[in-house]
Amino acid sequence: MKNEATGKLLLRLMVGWVFLSEGIQKFLYPNALGVGRFIKIGIPWPHVLAPLAGATEIVCGALLLLGLLGRLATLPLFVVILGAIVTTKIPMLTRQGFWSTMHEARTGFCMLLGLLAILCLGVGEYALDARRACHSE
Repeated sequence: MKNEATGKLLLRLMVGWVFLSEGIQKFLYPNALGVGRFIKIGIPWPHVLAPLAGATEIVCGALLLLGLLGRLATLPLFVVILGAIVTTKIPMLTRQGFWSTMHEARTGFCMLLGLLAILCLGVGEYALDARRACHSE
C-alpha cells in the first residue's frame, strides 16, 4: 500500500506542479503566455479568459499539490487542458502534420491523462484529504 500511496503522491506532484507553474507564468509573461498568446491564438475575450485560465491553474494546481479537494480540482483543469489542446494542437495538426503535433502536444496529453488518473484513483493517503477523512471519523 505504501507504493500505491507514493505513486499517487508523485502523480499529484507532477500534475499539480506543471499546472501551478504554467498558471504563474501566464501572469509573469502575459505577452508570451497569457493575454498576448490568447490574442494570437484567437481565443475570444482574451483579457478575461487568460487570467481566468491562469488563476484556475494556480489554485487547482496548488490543491493537487496539497491533496486537498483533489478530485474536484481536476474538473476545472480538464476544461483548461482540453481548451489548450483544441485551440492549439488540433489546428497544428492540419498545418504541421502528425509527428510535429505529437511532439508539441506531449505535455498536454500527459497532463490530460494525469488528471484522468487522479480523478479515477483519488489523491492517496499522503494528502490533506486523507488527513481530513481521518479526523472526521
